[in-house]
Amino acid sequence: MAEQAPVRYLTVLYDRDCPVCVRIRNWLTGQRQLVPLRMMPAASAQAWRRFPKLEHARTLREITVVGDGGQVWRGTDAFVMCLWALAAYRAKAEWLATPAGRPFAKAAMHTAAAVRHAVRTKSEAEPGEPACDDHCAAPR
Repeated sequence: MAEQAPVRYLTVLYDRDCPVCVRIRNWLTGQRQLVPLRMMPAASAQAWRRFPKLEHARTLREITVVGDGGQVWRGTDAFVMCLWALAAYRAKAEWLATPAGRPFAKAAMHTAAAVRHAVRTKSEAEPGEPACDDHCAAPR
């Protein structure tokens, strides 16, 4: 079996027009990182150039993290990877990745989606739909 190279950095694609996403981005960048997190606006020209094969519309609906080796994590897995990169949350992330912790990671993602839905100013989404179909409006 081939040995995998260690992850040197992660790129976090975030919705720059979503106040919740921007706040989480700012929180992540303020934490001590064991693996550097590079922040990039989702579906931006920069993201299209850097990741041409990525489903960019999906990155606005679902947190997406890309490893330096081309690995892609979405949703709950992306959330866990962000925590795994942080010094203070590595152990928690490792637990959230287990079968016992997975339901808690999913619950955190559902909570974040609900908060994101609540801050939308132009929402036509029905309960149970994705929190942001394209992106949520930032408060002015």
